[in-house]
Amino acid sequence: MTDNTLTPITEQSALEDLCGKLAESDFICVDTEFHRETTYWPELCLVQASAPGVEGLIDPLAEDLDIGPFLDLIAADNRVKVFHAARQDLEIFNRLIGHPPGPIFDTQVAAMALGLGDSISYDNLVQRVLKRQIDKSSQFTDWTRRPLSQKQLVYALGDVTHLRDAYLKMRDELEQLGRLGWVREEMADLEDPAKYDTDPAKAWQRLKLRKPKKDYAAIVVAVAAWRETMAQELDKPRRRILKDDAIQEIASQKPRSEGDFGQLRAVPNGFIRSKFGNGLLEAAIDAIDNPDKYAPELGPRVQNAQIPAGAPE
Repeated sequence: MTDNTLTPITEQSALEDLCGKLAESDFICVDTEFHRETTYWPELCLVQASAPGVEGLIDPLAEDLDIGPFLDLIAADNRVKVFHAARQDLEIFNRLIGHPPGPIFDTQVAAMALGLGDSISYDNLVQRVLKRQIDKSSQFTDWTRRPLSQKQLVYALGDVTHLRDAYLKMRDELEQLGRLGWVREEMADLEDPAKYDTDPAKAWQRLKLRKPKKDYAAIVVAVAAWRETMAQELDKPRRRILKDDAIQEIASQKPRSEGDFGQLRAVPNGFIRSKFGNGLLEAAIDAIDNPDKYAPELGPRVQNAQIPAGAPE
């Protein structure tokens, strides 16, 4: 950065220098910009990081940049990693590192302990805690494009510079109120690797079962697992493989042939003859013939299963 011009880090030596400075602090504020509208896995496009006296932007799309040193830094458990509404960021780092980068402090969770309401947005948090206004005009930037404008870079860096100041103030207030321990207990849920599990066998939990019957549920489980596997392998959103309504209709109608599939309204014409068709047909028939192999234990948790925030559809 020179003359107040922001330049994302694209060279290894600059990244190592930033990581060395960040490592001197007992906490690091982190945010990410990513793209996932057309993919299953989020594509990391920009990493923002700050600590007292230091901040920087890291360009993971830079051709010759290995962000390993930064991943090693946040993977270590000897400093707090501060996020706001951490779930999607942690999903990305969980995949890159192999586990959530704890210990974690989520200012959105901490805001609840300070009486600022549930699920407070970042700009509202900054306004209420720091009395600052954020220019949100760059909020819907396509972060895959290069070069990014100064306005976009300033917006992105603000996600961690304001966060740094808010964290310090909120941490002090929580300590004074004796609530910091409670907040740390709440963070344990975010640090649980199971929260970011993408096991295809559990993909059915994203769907509300319309009929809590074993044969119906078995088909939902099998077809949802097939769809999840295909989405992961092809790196495509679930909806690009097969929509939720189609899974529910397959479970209701129990098709056993190409002709049967051709009668389903929610399954696109010709789908069963496409490159996906044979696998889908096999999954459906196997579940129809072997419901005990797939049927989950039904209960209130299944009926009310919610889609995790930010998960690809």
